[in-house]
Amino acid sequence: MEFFRFSRNIPFMRWRRTGAVISILTFVLSVFFLATKGLNLGVDFTGGTVLEISYQQTADLNKIRTVLADLEMPDASVQNFGTSHDVLIRLPVKPEFSSAQLSETVLEALKKSDSSIEMRRVEFVGPQVGKELLENGALALLFVSLGIVVYLALRFEWKFGIAGIIANLHDVVIILGFFSFFQWEFSLTVLAAVLAILGYSVNESVVIFDRIRENFRKLRRATVTQVIDNAITQTMSRTIITHGSTQMVVISMLLFGGEVLHYFSLALTIGILFGIYSSIMVGSSIIMLLGVKREDLVKLEKKPQQDDGAVV
Repeated sequence: MEFFRFSRNIPFMRWRRTGAVISILTFVLSVFFLATKGLNLGVDFTGGTVLEISYQQTADLNKIRTVLADLEMPDASVQNFGTSHDVLIRLPVKPEFSSAQLSETVLEALKKSDSSIEMRRVEFVGPQVGKELLENGALALLFVSLGIVVYLALRFEWKFGIAGIIANLHDVVIILGFFSFFQWEFSLTVLAAVLAILGYSVNESVVIFDRIRENFRKLRRATVTQVIDNAITQTMSRTIITHGSTQMVVISMLLFGGEVLHYFSLALTIGILFGIYSSIMVGSSIIMLLGVKREDLVKLEKKPQQDDGAVV
C-alpha cells in the first residue's frame, strides 16, 4: 500500500554531513547531561513506599501535594491511578521512618482533610531491590544491543550490524539525555519504553537495509549513494504510514492516558521520532562511512571457462 509516491529519489545522503553534526551534537549533550545531572530515578530503583488511596469524590492532587509538603515530603510523587477517585503516592526512603510508620503518618495527615479516604494498597521497595532492578535493566539493554548486532551481521553483513547498533544506541542515549536534562522521573515503565524503542528502531533499519541489498542486485550501474537514496525513498511511504499511525496512538496516550502513562508515552514519542531519523540518516550514513559496496552483499557470478582445446 502506497499513499505517498515520490517520482524522484530524495538525496538523503547529500545531507549526511549536516545530519552527522546534529547527531554528534545531540549525543554529546545527552552524555554531558547524564554525567553531570544524572537520571531522576523513581521509587522502583531507589526504593521507597507506594500508597494507593481512594476518595469518594474526585481527588484534589494539589491539596495532597500540599499535605505531603507540610510533612517535609515535597519530592513525593502524586498521580491519579485508574480513575479520578484513586490516587497513587510514591514516597522516597526516609531513614527516620519505617515503611509502616511512613504510610500511617501520611494516611493520618490526609484523613485530617478528608475522613472518607480509604487505603487500598501499601507496598515497600527496599533500596537493595531497587539497585538490583537498575542493574538488571542495564543488563537487559546490553544483551538486547548485542543481539541486534549479531542479528544484523548474520542477516546482512558486519558493516550493517555496526551501523544498526550505533543508530539504536544513538536513540537510547538521546532519550536518556532528555530525561536527564528535564529531570523527568525514570521508572520501570520508562525502561520498558526504551527497550521497546530498541526493537522498533531496529525494525526500521532492517527494512531500509533489506531494500539497499535488493537495490545492489537490481541497480548494477548505480553508485552507492544512488542505491541508498533510492532505497530510503522507496520505503518513505511505509515509514510515513507506519510511524504516523504509531505516533498518533502514542500521542493519544500522552495527552489522555493520565500521569501513570505520561513518562512511558513521552519516552516512546521521543524514541519514535529519533528512531526514524537515525534509521535514515545515522545508520545509512555509517554504512557509507564503513565503505559498503556491492561485493559485500552480492556474490559475483564466475564466468565458465571456455575449452579451447582441439577435438581429436
